[in-house]
Amino acid sequence: MTDALGPADEAGVAAVVAAAHAAREPLAIEGNGTKRGVLRPVQAARTLSVRNLSGITLYRPSELVLSARAGTPIPEIEAALAERGQHLIAEPPDLRALLGGDDPATLGGTVAANLSGPRRIAWGAMRDHVLGVRFVNGAGEVLRSGGRVLKNVTGLDLCKLLAGSYGTLGVLTEVTLKVLPAPEATATLLLRVPDLDAGVRALSAGLGSPFGVSGAALLPGTPDLAALRLEDFAASVAYRIGRLRDDLAGFGDASIIEGEASRAFWREIRDAAPLAAQPQEAVWRLSVRPSAGPAVARVAQALGGRALLDWGGGLAWVAAPADAATHDALAAAAGATGGTCTLFRAPEALRLAVAVLPAEPAPLAAIGARVKAALDPAGILNPGRMRAGL
Repeated sequence: MTDALGPADEAGVAAVVAAAHAAREPLAIEGNGTKRGVLRPVQAARTLSVRNLSGITLYRPSELVLSARAGTPIPEIEAALAERGQHLIAEPPDLRALLGGDDPATLGGTVAANLSGPRRIAWGAMRDHVLGVRFVNGAGEVLRSGGRVLKNVTGLDLCKLLAGSYGTLGVLTEVTLKVLPAPEATATLLLRVPDLDAGVRALSAGLGSPFGVSGAALLPGTPDLAALRLEDFAASVAYRIGRLRDDLAGFGDASIIEGEASRAFWREIRDAAPLAAQPQEAVWRLSVRPSAGPAVARVAQALGGRALLDWGGGLAWVAAPADAATHDALAAAAGATGGTCTLFRAPEALRLAVAVLPAEPAPLAAIGARVKAALDPAGILNPGRMRAGL
């Protein structure tokens, strides 16, 4: 068990990091620790948590901007937005059922992992809605990038660089997000399709329609189920879901769910709940071209696993036996399509034994190394999290 440090403010975070930098002492960076089991185990004896840096620091509903400290729980932010009829655009997942634990994810951890839900296909990833950040680099310096306005072109944009870096480049202390009004109504078209390939064709047709689909998922089963979501004003949703059903009727038997039933359905998709992943299984996220999604799902089934396809077939969640042979087979299946494979959850022994992320091309790896050296010169932030020795 590592020693845990929980500074009460940004200055405290900077002091801890500066001392660790001076001593060349690695630190494990986290919020509530909900993603401790994601990617590789961090090689550090001490943990720096930002869970005490909590609270919304700025909220201007009329300007669609919210700032909060990095340790603020996502449900707290969602509740504050809901009171004003607004929401987080990227629909970040709640992965407690998948990863274990009772504590909710924090804003900093969600941005650091760049986690996005089904709405990503229509509105972009979490990183696309980050307007500004405050963070502490590996030398203990407090830096700021971006701002608190929608049209911001000042300085080097480090926001997108830090989003998805899993705490290896800096410790986020505050994040500013663009938010949007929450839709008044939602409805989902469910199509019982004859096979996975037909399901992806149905999703593609829906996404290519003029009806503004904001969610497109495929659930393998008996039968396979293709789901397409619409969100907007009630009258608009009612009209468009009827047109969408008529246009896609040739793909299979259709039904429609609306309101809370539709919202609950997409929360399940968002959180990868249909996988029902067991503790002894590993979980992978494969990013492929949508047309390759069915092939990846069939590989997972052949390996004794299960798959859930989101993002029109382009994102495959897979739960399967936690062994190196399964990992290699899934990585090969993704690579054969030009896609990528990420080992998202697994026992520690497997996370240490395999490459949890695909290898980077040499030029990109060289750029990454220079960025790491600039922001974390002593290599003390989350060492080994993404790749061995890094």
